[in-house]
This record gives sequence, C-alpha cells and structure tokens, in this order.
Amino acid sequence: MTQKHGKNIVIIGAGVIGLTTAIKIQEKGDYSVTVLAETFPTDSKCIRYTRGHHVSAATDDLRQQQLERETLDVMWKMSALGDGAEGCFLRAPQTEYYISKEGNPDLSFSPNFQRLEASAFTNVAEAVSAVTFSALNINTPTYLPYLLARFLGCGGHIIRACVQHITQVLEGGVEAFADNRSGGKPIDGLVICAGLGARTLGGVEDKDLYPVRGQTVLLRAPWVEEGRSLVVESGSKTYIIPRRGGTVIVGGTREANDWYPIPRPETTVDILEPCTPSVRKEREPTVEDLKPLIIEEGCGFRPARRGGIRLQSEWVKVPGSERCMIPVVYNYGHGGYGFQTSWGSASVALDLLEGALAEGPNMSM
Repeated sequence: MTQKHGKNIVIIGAGVIGLTTAIKIQEKGDYSVTVLAETFPTDSKCIRYTRGHHVSAATDDLRQQQLERETLDVMWKMSALGDGAEGCFLRAPQTEYYISKEGNPDLSFSPNFQRLEASAFTNVAEAVSAVTFSALNINTPTYLPYLLARFLGCGGHIIRACVQHITQVLEGGVEAFADNRSGGKPIDGLVICAGLGARTLGGVEDKDLYPVRGQTVLLRAPWVEEGRSLVVESGSKTYIIPRRGGTVIVGGTREANDWYPIPRPETTVDILEPCTPSVRKEREPTVEDLKPLIIEEGCGFRPARRGGIRLQSEWVKVPGSERCMIPVVYNYGHGGYGFQTSWGSASVALDLLEGALAEGPNMSM
C-alpha cells in the first residue's frame, strides 16, 4: 500500500475507542496516524479489555443514542456476509426482560424490533415488560485484532509506549518513544483515548473516571442460539450472549470502584445460578451442571466517568514554546458502552480534530 503523508496525528490508547478513532482518522486521508499504547489486542488477555454486544443502554441521553445508532449501522454492515469483519460478529435473536416500566432504553431502532405481549413471558416472574430484536454479538478477542490489522493495513503505525504525561508527546512526538530517537518530529494533533488510564495520565488526570468491575463466565454451549437479558432498575443485567464458534458469555456484575483484578469464585456461582435453566434445559439443572462447560472466567474494568463520555477538544501549549500550540481531542469515559458507541464516538472525535485544525488556536488562552 502506498504510504499516506499528511498531518501527524498521535492517539494514546489501543482499546476499541482508540483503534476505531485511529481508523476513522487514517482512512479519511491527509493524515498519518500513530497509536501509542502499553497494551495491544494481540497481547495476552488482561483487565483492560472487556467483552461486549450491541444492545442499547441509552435512555434519555440523546447524544449516547446517536453514538449507538451510528455504531450499529457501521457494525451491521461489517457483519454482512462476505465482509472482511463478518467472522467477528454473530447476528442473533435477543430478548430483553425488564422488571421496571420506567427508565428502559429505546431499542426500537434495532433490527426486527418487537414488543412482547405479557403472555409471551409469563415464565420470567420478575418481568413487567419485554422486547425482542436482532442483536449484534461481538467476539471481542477476534474483533480487536481485526481493528488493529485494518489500521495497520491502511498505513497506520503503532508504538508500544508508557506515556506518563501528554507533554512528552506534545514536545517530543512519537520519536520520544521510538528506538531510534533522532529528535522530536512535530505533531499536528493529539487524541486521548486512554480509557481508565486518563485518570492518572499526566496533563489529563481526570478524577471523574472510575472503574466499574465486570465479571463474566465463558461457556462452551453451541446449542444456545438466542441471547437473553434480565434488566433490573440499577441498569445491571443477568445476561446470556451466544457468539460465533459455539461459545457463550454469561454474566455479569457491575461493581463501581471495585479494583479487584481477578475473578471471584463466589461471584462465578452467583452468575451461573440464574442462567442454568436457559443454558441447560434438562429438569432442575444446577450450577454443577454448568461447571463442565466452563472455558474460562473473565474480569474487566469498564472505564466509567461521572458526567458521561468526554468528547471535546482544546489547544494546549507545547512545553518550551510560548506560542506553539497543538489541538488535543478527548475521547474516553465510555463505561460499559465502548463497543456500542465506538464508531459514533470516532466520528465525533474526527470532527473535533478537523474543526480545531481548521479554526486554529485561540492565542489569548
């Protein structure tokens, strides 16, 4: 592929938000994008990467609704037969059961959406309403490496780096972290997609960020072809998510400010117990019936933020220069909705970047 040349853009972070943003900017043209990150999708699994499917969680948040709808449109096309990303997704029937009539998300934009009559879910005693639709289930261990390969394939660059302060990048560019440090090549823009890392990243240090710990269990259950969720008033769910290849994710937990990095055995039992009738349909199934199906137990930190997603830009002075300034775009704080808002957020980040570059800095800052 012919190498693209243009404005030098650096992105900090290689999660789903960082990679989709990197692709969006790189594929626009006129940009040369480099991603700096400590961890990449091809590394061993860790708590920085979580799992997901596209089921809207937006209630009265109009911005999140728009981000989710744009992302679903992009991902639905990616999941089509013959697309290069087809194997990362599974289109599957999904039923959402609600125990409250208030505060539920609007899923009417989902493919094949239908509200169920009460007679259709009498077997779910807690439910007061239910909807069914076609969900897009994401095999994240496949999808994230796909995004990385797509970014590299369109001319993007990656460097493994521990960025301690954004001024390291603003002043030194990517060469400050490269093996051949020949002097800092100026950059034209910086995009922060550091997720929970933005809490401690120098120059950002956003204390509104906090972890929401999620624990799940991965099962081998190829006979499960439909997804189900029971949504309680706190927004947490008991869910069953089938994926390509016959695996099923069951979960889960939503524990704010819980930093424990490995699965808790007692939580695994709590997760499996309500899922037994759906995963194993023999008479009076128990947790013990599911244990032979377990492939692994998972744990991840959702990068939540008080005030919601931070999507904004500002001009920041380059250290050692009185008048040289660089636009910095912030795109983080997606909580448990990173995958389902990723492409929409990337579009906003690109617009913010191009708007800032077009307008130039306010030198009175």
